Amino acid sequence: MGSRREARECSLQMLYLVDNCDASVDVAYDAFCDNLPRDEVYKDFTIGLFKGVCKRREEIDTLIKKYAKNWEIDRMAVVDRNIIRLAAYEIMATPVTPINVIIDEAVEISKRYSTKDSSKFVNGILDKLKAIRS
Repeated sequence: MGSRREARECSLQMLYLVDNCDASVDVAYDAFCDNLPRDEVYKDFTIGLFKGVCKRREEIDTLIKKYAKNWEIDRMAVVDRNIIRLAAYEIMATPVTPINVIIDEAVEISKRYSTKDSSKFVNGILDKLKAIRS
């Protein structure tokens, strides 16, 4: 697993804690502080993703609602919606990372952390979100 994947997974775990356990951003960060990647660049990437999603969550959720026809965000599996949030934020905020890389990473993470059908669901939503970068 690459360090960027590790950073994305760590960000996902912190987002899960905030979303599912109603933890504050600071509590989630403190809980995972020891699990952050050791390399400073990847540590910063992890924190940037996590805090970026938290800061822009409302905007991200509005985008997801626009492209996730017939799906309410609160009815999505917690892991799936946070993978989608994470990837949506990365599409919005990191124009140097190719969209297909972001989507592939999200799909692979969904295969590891969610159900067998989640990767198709995540891919379908994110494929529609490509339009936000054009």
